[in-house]
Amino acid sequence: MKDTSSFAFFFVENGRTGRDNLIETTLEGSLTLTISMFEVDPKKDAIVMTATGKRATFGEVDQASHNLAGHLYEMGLRMRGSIAILMKNSIEMLEVAWAGQRSGLYYTAISTRLLEDEVAYIIDDCGASVIFYSAELAELANKALTRIDRKIVKVEALADGYSLDEGAIELNTLFSESSTVVYDQVEGADMLYSSGTTGRPKGIKWNLSGKPFLSEATKLVALASALYGFSPETRYLSPAPLYHAAPLRYNLTTNRMGGTTYIMDHFDPEDFLLQVEKYKINTTQMVPTMFVRLLKLDKAVRAKYDPSSIKYAIHAAAPCPIPIKQAMIDWWGPVIYEYYAGTEGNGFVACTSEEWLTHKGSVGRSLHGEIKILNEEHQEVPTGQDGKVYFANGGRFTYHNDEAKTSEAHTKDGWSTIGDIGHLDQDGFLYLTDRASYVIISGGVNIYPQEAENILISHSKVADAAVIGVPNEDFGEEVKGVVELLDPKDASPELERELIEFCRSQLAPIKCPRSIDFRPSLPRQPTGKLYKRLLKDEYWANYKARI
Repeated sequence: MKDTSSFAFFFVENGRTGRDNLIETTLEGSLTLTISMFEVDPKKDAIVMTATGKRATFGEVDQASHNLAGHLYEMGLRMRGSIAILMKNSIEMLEVAWAGQRSGLYYTAISTRLLEDEVAYIIDDCGASVIFYSAELAELANKALTRIDRKIVKVEALADGYSLDEGAIELNTLFSESSTVVYDQVEGADMLYSSGTTGRPKGIKWNLSGKPFLSEATKLVALASALYGFSPETRYLSPAPLYHAAPLRYNLTTNRMGGTTYIMDHFDPEDFLLQVEKYKINTTQMVPTMFVRLLKLDKAVRAKYDPSSIKYAIHAAAPCPIPIKQAMIDWWGPVIYEYYAGTEGNGFVACTSEEWLTHKGSVGRSLHGEIKILNEEHQEVPTGQDGKVYFANGGRFTYHNDEAKTSEAHTKDGWSTIGDIGHLDQDGFLYLTDRASYVIISGGVNIYPQEAENILISHSKVADAAVIGVPNEDFGEEVKGVVELLDPKDASPELERELIEFCRSQLAPIKCPRSIDFRPSLPRQPTGKLYKRLLKDEYWANYKARI
Protein backbone atom coordinates (compact mmCIF):
# COMPACT_ATOMS: atom_id res chain seq x y z
CA MET A 1 0.00 0.00 0.00
CA LYS A 2 1.22 3.47 -0.78
CA ASP A 3 2.10 6.03 1.87
CA THR A 4 -1.05 7.76 3.12
CA SER A 5 0.80 11.06 3.27
CA SER A 6 0.89 11.27 -0.53
CA PHE A 7 -2.77 11.37 -1.43
CA ALA A 8 -2.66 14.52 -3.55
CA PHE A 9 -0.54 16.17 -6.17
CA PHE A 10 0.24 19.46 -7.81
CA PHE A 11 1.23 20.38 -11.34
CA VAL A 12 4.66 21.43 -12.58
CA GLU A 13 4.76 22.28 -16.28
CA ASN A 14 8.17 22.21 -17.96
CA GLY A 15 9.79 23.44 -14.79
CA ARG A 16 7.35 26.30 -14.37
CA THR A 17 4.50 26.59 -11.94
CA GLY A 18 1.50 28.86 -11.64
CA ARG A 19 -1.91 29.48 -13.01
CA ASP A 20 -0.89 31.75 -15.90
CA ASN A 21 1.70 29.37 -17.33
CA LEU A 22 -0.68 26.43 -17.12
CA ILE A 23 -3.48 28.28 -18.91
CA GLU A 24 -1.08 29.57 -21.55
CA THR A 25 0.41 26.19 -22.36
CA THR A 26 -3.03 24.58 -22.38
CA LEU A 27 -4.31 27.18 -24.85
CA GLU A 28 -1.27 26.51 -27.04
CA GLY A 29 -2.16 22.82 -27.03
CA SER A 30 1.33 21.99 -25.73
CA LEU A 31 0.50 21.06 -22.16
CA THR A 32 2.93 18.53 -20.71
CA LEU A 33 2.19 17.56 -17.13
CA THR A 34 4.78 16.30 -14.75
CA ILE A 35 3.09 15.16 -11.56
CA SER A 36 5.02 15.69 -8.34
CA MET A 37 3.77 14.29 -5.04
CA PHE A 38 3.75 16.47 -1.97
CA GLU A 39 3.23 15.80 1.68
CA VAL A 40 -0.32 15.96 2.95
CA ASP A 41 -0.76 15.42 6.66
CA PRO A 42 -2.77 12.17 6.95
CA LYS A 43 -4.56 13.75 9.93
CA LYS A 44 -5.76 16.71 7.85
CA ASP A 45 -9.49 16.78 7.09
CA ALA A 46 -10.25 15.66 3.56
CA ILE A 47 -14.07 15.60 3.71
CA VAL A 48 -16.50 17.27 6.15
CA MET A 49 -20.29 16.86 6.20
CA THR A 50 -21.70 20.25 7.19
CA ALA A 51 -25.05 19.00 8.57
CA THR A 52 -23.53 16.59 11.11
CA GLY A 53 -19.90 17.67 11.42
CA LYS A 54 -18.82 14.14 10.51
CA ARG A 55 -15.40 14.18 8.89
CA ALA A 56 -12.74 11.95 7.37
CA THR A 57 -9.03 12.66 7.20
CA PHE A 58 -6.81 12.07 4.19
CA GLY A 59 -5.36 9.04 5.90
CA GLU A 60 -8.82 7.60 6.56
CA VAL A 61 -10.04 8.21 3.00
CA ASP A 62 -6.86 6.67 1.62
CA GLN A 63 -7.11 3.57 3.83
CA ALA A 64 -10.83 3.03 3.23
CA SER A 65 -10.59 3.38 -0.54
CA HIS A 66 -7.49 1.16 -0.64
CA ASN A 67 -9.21 -1.59 1.34
CA LEU A 68 -12.33 -1.41 -0.83
CA ALA A 69 -10.28 -1.51 -4.03
CA GLY A 70 -8.66 -4.72 -2.81
CA HIS A 71 -12.03 -6.31 -2.04
CA LEU A 72 -13.32 -5.35 -5.49
CA TYR A 73 -10.31 -7.13 -6.97
CA GLU A 74 -11.21 -10.20 -4.91
CA MET A 75 -14.73 -10.00 -6.36
CA GLY A 76 -13.22 -10.35 -9.82
CA LEU A 77 -13.16 -6.73 -11.00
CA ARG A 78 -10.18 -5.81 -13.14
CA MET A 79 -9.19 -2.73 -15.12
CA ARG A 80 -12.15 -1.36 -17.12
CA GLY A 81 -14.60 -3.16 -14.87
CA SER A 82 -17.67 -1.24 -13.75
CA ILE A 83 -19.38 -0.34 -10.49
CA ALA A 84 -22.57 1.66 -9.88
CA ILE A 85 -23.18 4.10 -7.01
CA LEU A 86 -26.71 4.97 -5.80
CA MET A 87 -25.93 6.97 -2.70
CA LYS A 88 -26.93 10.16 -0.97
CA ASN A 89 -24.29 12.82 -0.27
CA SER A 90 -21.82 11.27 2.16
CA ILE A 91 -18.18 10.66 2.92
CA GLU A 92 -18.71 7.03 1.99
CA MET A 93 -19.84 7.95 -1.52
CA LEU A 94 -16.59 9.74 -2.24
CA GLU A 95 -14.57 6.91 -0.73
CA VAL A 96 -16.28 4.47 -3.10
CA ALA A 97 -15.44 6.77 -6.01
CA TRP A 98 -11.81 6.91 -4.91
CA ALA A 99 -11.71 3.10 -4.77
CA GLY A 100 -12.80 2.99 -8.41
CA GLN A 101 -10.47 5.80 -9.41
CA ARG A 102 -7.39 4.15 -7.92
CA SER A 103 -8.04 0.65 -9.30
CA GLY A 104 -8.69 1.30 -12.99
CA LEU A 105 -12.48 0.95 -12.81
CA TYR A 106 -15.37 2.87 -14.30
CA TYR A 107 -17.65 4.20 -11.58
CA THR A 108 -21.15 5.37 -12.45
CA ALA A 109 -22.95 7.65 -9.99
CA ILE A 110 -26.73 7.47 -10.43
CA SER A 111 -29.26 10.17 -9.59
CA THR A 112 -31.24 9.31 -6.47
CA ARG A 113 -34.23 11.10 -8.00
CA LEU A 114 -34.74 8.62 -10.81
CA LEU A 115 -37.49 6.03 -10.95
CA GLU A 116 -36.74 2.32 -10.69
CA ASP A 117 -36.86 1.64 -14.44
CA GLU A 118 -34.45 4.54 -15.07
CA VAL A 119 -32.07 3.28 -12.36
CA ALA A 120 -32.28 -0.24 -13.79
CA TYR A 121 -31.50 1.04 -17.27
CA ILE A 122 -28.30 2.78 -16.11
CA ILE A 123 -27.10 -0.12 -13.91
CA ASP A 124 -27.60 -2.55 -16.78
CA ASP A 125 -26.28 -0.25 -19.51
CA CYS A 126 -23.03 0.57 -17.68
CA GLY A 127 -22.40 -3.12 -17.06
CA ALA A 128 -21.91 -2.75 -13.30
CA SER A 129 -20.82 -5.87 -11.42
CA VAL A 130 -21.37 -4.24 -8.03
CA ILE A 131 -23.90 -1.67 -6.85
CA PHE A 132 -23.28 0.51 -3.80
CA TYR A 133 -26.33 2.12 -2.23
CA SER A 134 -27.36 4.04 0.87
CA ALA A 135 -29.65 2.17 3.28
CA GLU A 136 -32.33 4.78 2.67
CA LEU A 137 -32.30 3.82 -1.02
CA ALA A 138 -32.39 0.05 -0.57
CA GLU A 139 -35.97 -0.27 -1.79
CA LEU A 140 -35.22 1.68 -4.96
CA ALA A 141 -32.06 -0.34 -5.59
CA ASN A 142 -33.81 -3.68 -5.09
CA LYS A 143 -36.74 -2.77 -7.32
CA ALA A 144 -34.29 -1.74 -10.03
CA LEU A 145 -32.29 -4.95 -9.69
CA THR A 146 -35.40 -7.09 -10.21
CA ARG A 147 -35.47 -5.73 -13.76
CA ILE A 148 -31.93 -6.92 -14.53
CA ASP A 149 -31.32 -10.53 -15.50
CA ARG A 150 -27.77 -11.00 -14.20
CA LYS A 151 -25.98 -11.25 -10.88
CA ILE A 152 -24.91 -7.97 -9.31
CA VAL A 153 -23.25 -7.78 -5.89
CA LYS A 154 -25.08 -5.49 -3.46
CA VAL A 155 -23.11 -3.35 -1.02
CA GLU A 156 -25.09 -1.24 1.46
CA ALA A 157 -23.99 1.81 3.42
CA LEU A 158 -25.91 1.31 6.65
CA ALA A 159 -27.53 4.14 8.56
CA ASP A 160 -29.06 4.50 12.01
CA GLY A 161 -32.46 2.86 12.21
CA TYR A 162 -31.82 0.48 9.30
CA SER A 163 -30.88 -3.19 9.24
CA LEU A 164 -28.66 -4.77 6.61
CA ASP A 165 -30.55 -5.52 3.43
CA GLU A 166 -30.93 -9.24 2.68
CA GLY A 167 -28.12 -10.47 0.45
CA ALA A 168 -26.09 -7.29 0.81
CA ILE A 169 -22.55 -6.73 2.10
CA GLU A 170 -22.01 -3.96 4.64
CA LEU A 171 -19.88 -1.19 3.13
CA ASN A 172 -18.09 -0.27 6.35
CA THR A 173 -16.85 -3.86 6.61
CA LEU A 174 -15.15 -3.54 3.24
CA PHE A 175 -13.70 -0.17 4.23
CA SER A 176 -12.29 -1.39 7.54
CA GLU A 177 -11.03 -4.89 6.70
CA SER A 178 -7.70 -5.07 4.90
CA SER A 179 -7.49 -7.13 1.74
CA THR A 180 -4.59 -9.52 1.20
CA VAL A 181 -4.51 -9.12 -2.57
CA VAL A 182 -2.28 -6.78 -4.53
CA TYR A 183 -4.31 -4.91 -7.13
CA ASP A 184 -3.05 -2.72 -9.93
CA GLN A 185 -3.14 0.91 -8.78
CA VAL A 186 -3.98 2.57 -12.08
CA GLU A 187 -6.19 5.51 -12.97
CA GLY A 188 -9.89 4.77 -13.36
CA ALA A 189 -12.57 7.21 -14.47
CA ASP A 190 -16.16 8.16 -13.90
CA MET A 191 -18.66 7.02 -16.53
CA LEU A 192 -21.56 9.35 -15.94
CA TYR A 193 -24.87 9.58 -17.72
CA SER A 194 -26.31 12.69 -19.32
CA SER A 195 -29.21 14.24 -17.45
CA GLY A 196 -31.91 12.78 -19.66
CA THR A 197 -33.70 16.15 -19.87
CA THR A 198 -34.32 15.54 -23.58
CA GLY A 199 -34.54 11.73 -23.71
CA ARG A 200 -32.92 8.56 -22.37
CA PRO A 201 -29.68 9.24 -20.43
CA LYS A 202 -26.51 8.54 -22.38
CA GLY A 203 -23.37 7.10 -20.75
CA ILE A 204 -20.22 9.10 -21.54
CA LYS A 205 -17.25 6.77 -21.69
CA TRP A 206 -13.56 7.63 -21.88
CA ASN A 207 -10.64 5.39 -22.70
CA LEU A 208 -8.50 4.52 -19.68
CA SER A 209 -4.78 5.15 -19.97
CA GLY A 210 -3.52 2.37 -17.70
CA LYS A 211 -1.10 4.84 -16.11
CA PRO A 212 -0.32 4.61 -12.38
CA PHE A 213 -2.77 6.16 -9.93
CA LEU A 214 -2.10 9.88 -9.34
CA SER A 215 0.35 10.06 -12.24
CA GLU A 216 -1.78 11.94 -14.74
CA ALA A 217 -4.48 14.56 -15.10
CA THR A 218 -6.78 15.55 -17.93
CA LYS A 219 -6.56 18.97 -19.54
CA LEU A 220 -9.93 19.83 -18.02
CA VAL A 221 -8.75 19.10 -14.48
CA ALA A 222 -5.59 21.06 -15.18
CA LEU A 223 -7.58 23.99 -16.50
CA ALA A 224 -9.95 23.98 -13.53
CA SER A 225 -7.03 23.90 -11.14
CA ALA A 226 -5.31 26.74 -12.94
CA LEU A 227 -8.43 28.88 -13.31
CA TYR A 228 -9.79 28.42 -9.81
CA GLY A 229 -6.67 28.06 -7.72
CA PHE A 230 -7.17 24.53 -6.36
CA SER A 231 -4.42 23.86 -3.82
CA PRO A 232 -3.92 22.47 -0.31
CA GLU A 233 -5.44 25.74 0.94
CA THR A 234 -8.72 25.17 -0.91
CA ARG A 235 -11.82 24.98 1.30
CA TYR A 236 -14.51 23.87 -1.12
CA LEU A 237 -18.22 24.01 -0.25
CA SER A 238 -20.32 21.54 -2.25
CA PRO A 239 -24.07 22.36 -2.15
CA ALA A 240 -25.28 19.97 -4.88
CA PRO A 241 -25.81 16.20 -5.19
CA LEU A 242 -22.57 14.30 -5.71
CA TYR A 243 -24.09 12.08 -8.39
CA HIS A 244 -23.76 14.91 -10.91
CA ALA A 245 -20.60 15.46 -12.94
CA ALA A 246 -19.43 18.86 -11.69
CA PRO A 247 -19.95 18.25 -7.93
CA LEU A 248 -18.34 14.81 -8.11
CA ARG A 249 -15.36 15.95 -10.14
CA TYR A 250 -14.77 19.17 -8.20
CA ASN A 251 -14.81 17.33 -4.88
CA LEU A 252 -12.34 14.73 -6.14
CA THR A 253 -10.15 17.45 -7.66
CA THR A 254 -10.12 19.34 -4.35
CA ASN A 255 -8.89 16.23 -2.55
CA ARG A 256 -6.34 15.48 -5.29
CA MET A 257 -4.90 18.92 -4.73
CA GLY A 258 -4.77 18.44 -0.96
CA GLY A 259 -7.74 20.69 -0.17
CA THR A 260 -10.73 20.04 2.09
CA THR A 261 -14.28 19.57 0.84
CA TYR A 262 -17.31 20.59 2.89
CA ILE A 263 -20.46 18.83 1.67
CA MET A 264 -24.04 19.93 2.28
CA ASP A 265 -26.84 17.36 2.33
CA HIS A 266 -28.85 19.68 0.12
CA PHE A 267 -28.87 23.35 -0.82
CA ASP A 268 -30.58 25.79 1.51
CA PRO A 269 -29.77 29.46 0.84
CA GLU A 270 -29.38 30.64 4.43
CA ASP A 271 -27.55 27.49 5.50
CA PHE A 272 -25.19 27.98 2.55
CA LEU A 273 -24.26 31.45 3.82
CA LEU A 274 -23.86 30.06 7.33
CA GLN A 275 -21.42 27.37 6.16
CA VAL A 276 -19.43 29.87 4.11
CA GLU A 277 -18.90 32.01 7.19
CA LYS A 278 -18.37 29.09 9.60
CA TYR A 279 -15.69 27.32 7.56
CA LYS A 280 -14.21 30.38 5.80
CA ILE A 281 -15.04 28.80 2.45
CA ASN A 282 -12.95 30.16 -0.41
CA THR A 283 -14.25 28.06 -3.33
CA THR A 284 -17.67 26.75 -4.33
CA GLN A 285 -19.53 25.55 -7.40
CA MET A 286 -23.13 26.63 -7.91
CA VAL A 287 -25.96 26.89 -10.43
CA PRO A 288 -28.03 29.99 -11.32
CA THR A 289 -31.12 28.82 -9.42
CA MET A 290 -29.00 28.91 -6.26
CA PHE A 291 -28.09 32.53 -7.03
CA VAL A 292 -31.79 33.33 -7.43
CA ARG A 293 -32.68 31.78 -4.08
CA LEU A 294 -29.83 33.60 -2.34
CA LEU A 295 -30.85 36.93 -3.82
CA LYS A 296 -34.49 36.46 -2.82
CA LEU A 297 -33.60 35.99 0.85
CA ASP A 298 -34.73 38.84 3.03
CA LYS A 299 -32.04 41.53 3.06
CA ALA A 300 -31.80 41.29 6.84
CA VAL A 301 -31.02 37.56 6.55
CA ARG A 302 -28.37 38.18 3.91
CA ALA A 303 -26.77 40.86 6.08
CA LYS A 304 -26.29 38.41 8.97
CA TYR A 305 -23.53 36.51 7.17
CA ASP A 306 -20.09 37.38 5.84
CA PRO A 307 -19.29 35.82 2.42
CA SER A 308 -16.03 37.73 2.00
CA SER A 309 -13.90 34.58 2.27
CA ILE A 310 -15.15 33.41 -1.15
CA LYS A 311 -12.55 33.87 -3.86
CA TYR A 312 -14.03 31.55 -6.49
CA ALA A 313 -17.79 31.12 -6.90
CA ILE A 314 -17.92 28.90 -9.97
CA HIS A 315 -21.19 28.47 -11.83
CA ALA A 316 -22.43 26.50 -14.83
CA ALA A 317 -25.09 23.94 -15.88
CA ALA A 318 -27.69 26.48 -17.03
CA PRO A 319 -27.71 30.01 -18.49
CA CYS A 320 -27.68 32.74 -15.85
CA PRO A 321 -29.98 35.74 -16.43
CA ILE A 322 -27.98 38.96 -16.75
CA PRO A 323 -29.72 40.80 -13.84
CA ILE A 324 -29.12 37.83 -11.53
CA LYS A 325 -25.41 37.60 -12.29
CA GLN A 326 -24.99 41.36 -12.06
CA ALA A 327 -26.63 41.31 -8.62
CA MET A 328 -24.29 38.52 -7.44
CA ILE A 329 -21.21 40.45 -8.59
CA ASP A 330 -22.55 43.58 -6.88
CA TRP A 331 -22.96 41.56 -3.66
CA TRP A 332 -19.88 39.31 -3.59
CA GLY A 333 -17.54 41.25 -5.85
CA PRO A 334 -15.71 39.98 -8.98
CA VAL A 335 -15.41 36.41 -7.68
CA ILE A 336 -18.12 34.92 -9.92
CA TYR A 337 -16.55 32.59 -12.49
CA GLU A 338 -18.63 30.97 -15.21
CA TYR A 339 -17.80 28.03 -17.43
CA TYR A 340 -19.58 26.11 -20.15
CA ALA A 341 -18.80 22.43 -20.60
CA GLY A 342 -20.64 19.14 -20.72
CA THR A 343 -20.16 15.81 -19.02
CA GLU A 344 -18.79 14.77 -22.42
CA GLY A 345 -15.71 16.95 -21.85
CA ASN A 346 -15.49 17.90 -25.53
CA GLY A 347 -14.71 21.53 -24.79
CA PHE A 348 -14.26 24.07 -22.01
CA VAL A 349 -15.34 27.72 -22.17
CA ALA A 350 -14.70 30.07 -19.26
CA CYS A 351 -15.39 33.64 -18.21
CA THR A 352 -14.19 35.77 -15.30
CA SER A 353 -16.35 38.46 -13.70
CA GLU A 354 -14.27 41.15 -15.37
CA GLU A 355 -14.69 39.55 -18.80
CA TRP A 356 -18.42 39.10 -18.27
CA LEU A 357 -18.91 42.74 -17.28
CA THR A 358 -17.60 43.77 -20.72
CA HIS A 359 -19.46 40.94 -22.52
CA LYS A 360 -22.67 40.61 -20.52
CA GLY A 361 -24.57 37.43 -21.23
CA SER A 362 -21.51 35.57 -22.50
CA VAL A 363 -20.27 32.28 -21.04
CA GLY A 364 -16.72 33.19 -22.07
CA ARG A 365 -14.02 32.16 -24.53
CA SER A 366 -12.87 28.64 -25.26
CA LEU A 367 -9.87 27.35 -23.32
CA HIS A 368 -10.14 23.80 -24.67
CA GLY A 369 -11.41 23.06 -28.16
CA GLU A 370 -12.09 25.51 -31.00
CA ILE A 371 -15.69 26.72 -31.14
CA LYS A 372 -17.54 26.23 -34.42
CA ILE A 373 -21.08 27.56 -34.95
CA LEU A 374 -22.79 25.48 -37.64
CA ASN A 375 -26.12 25.47 -39.41
CA GLU A 376 -28.18 22.36 -40.13
CA GLU A 377 -25.99 21.59 -43.16
CA HIS A 378 -22.89 21.63 -40.90
CA GLN A 379 -21.63 24.84 -42.51
CA GLU A 380 -20.11 27.62 -40.40
CA VAL A 381 -22.32 30.68 -39.95
CA PRO A 382 -21.18 34.34 -39.77
CA THR A 383 -20.16 35.99 -36.50
CA GLY A 384 -23.21 36.96 -34.46
CA GLN A 385 -25.53 34.43 -36.09
CA ASP A 386 -27.04 31.61 -34.07
CA GLY A 387 -26.31 27.99 -34.86
CA LYS A 388 -25.45 24.75 -33.12
CA VAL A 389 -22.30 24.91 -30.98
CA TYR A 390 -19.56 22.44 -31.92
CA PHE A 391 -16.00 21.98 -30.68
CA ALA A 392 -13.07 21.09 -32.93
CA ASN A 393 -9.88 19.62 -31.49
CA GLY A 394 -11.59 19.05 -28.15
CA GLY A 395 -11.92 15.88 -26.11
CA ARG A 396 -13.11 12.76 -27.91
CA PHE A 397 -16.01 10.87 -26.35
CA THR A 398 -18.45 8.07 -27.11
CA TYR A 399 -21.92 7.36 -25.85
CA HIS A 400 -21.74 3.92 -24.31
CA ASN A 401 -23.65 1.26 -26.26
CA ASP A 402 -25.07 3.85 -28.64
CA GLU A 403 -23.16 4.31 -31.89
CA ALA A 404 -26.09 6.21 -33.44
CA LYS A 405 -26.10 8.90 -30.73
CA THR A 406 -22.29 9.12 -30.89
CA SER A 407 -22.48 9.64 -34.64
CA GLU A 408 -25.26 12.23 -34.34
CA ALA A 409 -23.07 14.27 -31.97
CA HIS A 410 -20.12 14.42 -34.40
CA THR A 411 -19.53 15.83 -37.87
CA LYS A 412 -17.50 14.02 -40.53
CA ASP A 413 -14.56 16.21 -39.45
CA GLY A 414 -14.80 14.91 -35.90
CA TRP A 415 -16.28 18.11 -34.44
CA SER A 416 -18.70 17.39 -31.60
CA THR A 417 -21.73 19.00 -29.97
CA ILE A 418 -23.87 18.47 -26.89
CA GLY A 419 -26.85 20.11 -28.58
CA ASP A 420 -26.72 23.77 -27.56
CA ILE A 421 -27.57 26.78 -29.73
CA GLY A 422 -25.49 29.95 -29.60
CA HIS A 423 -23.31 32.47 -31.39
CA LEU A 424 -19.88 34.10 -31.19
CA ASP A 425 -19.15 37.81 -31.05
CA GLN A 426 -16.23 39.51 -32.79
CA ASP A 427 -14.03 38.96 -29.71
CA GLY A 428 -14.62 35.21 -29.72
CA PHE A 429 -16.98 35.19 -26.73
CA LEU A 430 -19.72 32.57 -26.81
CA TYR A 431 -23.37 33.41 -26.09
CA LEU A 432 -25.76 30.52 -25.52
CA THR A 433 -29.30 30.88 -26.79
CA ASP A 434 -30.88 27.56 -25.81
CA ARG A 435 -30.80 23.84 -26.42
CA ALA A 436 -31.78 22.79 -29.92
CA SER A 437 -34.42 20.44 -28.52
CA TYR A 438 -36.12 23.33 -26.64
CA VAL A 439 -36.61 25.59 -29.67
CA ILE A 440 -40.28 26.49 -30.21
CA ILE A 441 -41.39 26.72 -33.83
CA SER A 442 -44.51 28.87 -34.07
CA GLY A 443 -45.82 29.72 -37.52
CA GLY A 444 -42.41 28.87 -38.98
CA VAL A 445 -40.57 31.22 -36.59
CA ASN A 446 -37.86 29.84 -34.29
CA ILE A 447 -38.32 31.03 -30.69
CA TYR A 448 -35.71 30.42 -28.01
CA PRO A 449 -37.54 30.08 -24.67
CA GLN A 450 -34.50 30.91 -22.54
CA GLU A 451 -35.00 34.61 -23.29
CA ALA A 452 -38.48 34.68 -21.75
CA GLU A 453 -37.42 32.46 -18.85
CA ASN A 454 -34.65 34.88 -17.92
CA ILE A 455 -37.18 37.72 -17.76
CA LEU A 456 -39.87 35.85 -15.83
CA ILE A 457 -37.47 34.62 -13.14
CA SER A 458 -36.39 38.20 -12.45
CA HIS A 459 -39.93 39.14 -11.38
CA SER A 460 -40.16 39.73 -7.63
CA LYS A 461 -42.94 37.15 -7.13
CA VAL A 462 -41.39 34.33 -9.21
CA ALA A 463 -39.26 31.55 -7.72
CA ASP A 464 -38.75 29.57 -10.93
CA ALA A 465 -39.99 29.58 -14.50
CA ALA A 466 -40.09 27.39 -17.58
CA VAL A 467 -41.15 28.35 -21.08
CA ILE A 468 -42.17 25.61 -23.51
CA GLY A 469 -43.94 25.10 -26.80
CA VAL A 470 -47.47 23.70 -26.53
CA PRO A 471 -49.86 22.69 -29.33
CA ASN A 472 -51.57 25.35 -31.41
CA GLU A 473 -53.81 24.24 -34.28
CA ASP A 474 -53.05 27.30 -36.43
CA PHE A 475 -49.32 27.83 -35.75
CA GLY A 476 -48.19 24.33 -34.73
CA GLU A 477 -46.87 25.58 -31.38
CA GLU A 478 -47.44 28.52 -29.12
CA VAL A 479 -45.40 29.82 -26.19
CA LYS A 480 -46.53 28.71 -22.73
CA GLY A 481 -45.10 29.80 -19.37
CA VAL A 482 -45.10 27.50 -16.36
CA VAL A 483 -44.25 29.36 -13.17
CA GLU A 484 -43.44 28.50 -9.55
CA LEU A 485 -44.20 31.41 -7.21
CA LEU A 486 -42.41 32.38 -4.02
CA ASP A 487 -45.85 32.46 -2.39
CA PRO A 488 -48.34 30.09 -4.08
CA LYS A 489 -51.22 32.15 -2.71
CA ASP A 490 -50.31 34.91 -5.19
CA ALA A 491 -51.49 32.79 -8.14
CA SER A 492 -54.34 34.55 -9.96
CA PRO A 493 -55.50 35.56 -13.43
CA GLU A 494 -54.35 39.08 -12.59
CA LEU A 495 -50.81 37.93 -11.87
CA GLU A 496 -50.83 35.86 -15.06
CA ARG A 497 -51.61 39.01 -17.06
CA GLU A 498 -49.02 40.97 -15.09
CA LEU A 499 -46.27 38.44 -15.88
CA ILE A 500 -47.16 38.36 -19.57
CA GLU A 501 -47.00 42.16 -19.74
CA PHE A 502 -43.78 42.15 -17.71
CA CYS A 503 -42.24 39.87 -20.32
CA ARG A 504 -43.63 41.90 -23.25
CA SER A 505 -42.17 45.08 -21.82
CA GLN A 506 -38.68 43.65 -22.42
CA LEU A 507 -39.11 41.21 -25.30
CA ALA A 508 -40.98 40.97 -28.62
CA PRO A 509 -44.52 39.68 -28.01
CA ILE A 510 -44.03 36.67 -30.29
CA LYS A 511 -41.30 35.43 -27.92
CA CYS A 512 -43.44 35.83 -24.80
CA PRO A 513 -45.95 33.40 -23.28
CA ARG A 514 -49.53 33.68 -24.48
CA SER A 515 -50.61 32.02 -21.24
CA ILE A 516 -49.08 31.04 -17.91
CA ASP A 517 -49.84 28.13 -15.60
CA PHE A 518 -48.88 28.22 -11.91
CA ARG A 519 -47.44 25.13 -10.22
CA PRO A 520 -46.15 24.34 -6.71
CA SER A 521 -42.78 23.30 -8.16
CA LEU A 522 -41.02 22.66 -11.44
CA PRO A 523 -39.16 19.46 -12.36
CA ARG A 524 -35.73 21.02 -12.05
CA GLN A 525 -32.62 19.05 -11.15
CA PRO A 526 -30.39 20.24 -8.31
CA THR A 527 -27.80 20.96 -11.03
CA GLY A 528 -30.10 23.68 -12.31
CA LYS A 529 -31.24 21.81 -15.41
CA LEU A 530 -34.94 21.72 -16.08
CA TYR A 531 -36.77 18.57 -17.16
CA LYS A 532 -38.61 20.42 -19.90
CA ARG A 533 -39.21 17.11 -21.63
CA LEU A 534 -41.56 16.11 -18.82
CA LEU A 535 -43.51 19.36 -19.04
CA LYS A 536 -43.77 19.23 -22.84
CA ASP A 537 -44.77 15.57 -22.83
CA GLU A 538 -47.60 16.35 -20.41
CA TYR A 539 -49.09 19.16 -22.51
CA TRP A 540 -48.71 17.29 -25.78
CA ALA A 541 -50.18 14.09 -24.30
CA ASN A 542 -53.26 16.02 -23.12
CA TYR A 543 -53.61 17.54 -26.59
CA LYS A 544 -53.33 14.18 -28.35
CA ALA A 545 -55.88 12.68 -25.98
CA ARG A 546 -58.42 15.27 -27.18
CA ILE A 547 -57.98 14.64 -30.91
